[in-house]
Amino acid sequence: MTSYPTLRSIVLDTTDARGLAEFYRRLLGYEYRAGDEPPDTVERDWLVLRDPAGTARLAFQRVPDLPASTWPEPEVPQQLHLDLTVTSTDELVAQRDRALELDATLLLDRFDDPAEPLYVFADPAGHPFCVFVADPNEE
Repeated sequence: MTSYPTLRSIVLDTTDARGLAEFYRRLLGYEYRAGDEPPDTVERDWLVLRDPAGTARLAFQRVPDLPASTWPEPEVPQQLHLDLTVTSTDELVAQRDRALELDATLLLDRFDDPAEPLYVFADPAGHPFCVFVADPNEE
């Protein structure tokens, strides 16, 4: 039987993490993860929203510059990546091997990081995604 990684978050890059998080909070009715609620006295680099049922997460990562997507025109493609989690380093290695077998490209190997072992891949179309070890009950 094959095991699969769990999709943890959809992460959107943005130059204004709070502004984009607020847009989606209002649009989707999502709630801030504990500790991410406004008001803030400092600009955040990372915010997380969760759907009220607790089954979906959107995260917002601040970047210094981000050209607006011109989709459906191809000049500037859409901007996002997926965070996928597993519960152990053994499973992380197994999922690395599966991803490579499925024609993913390894972009970053941070397996030896004691705080957060992870791999970053590009899918066959070049979109990045991460697979890392996380407690499934962790916020």
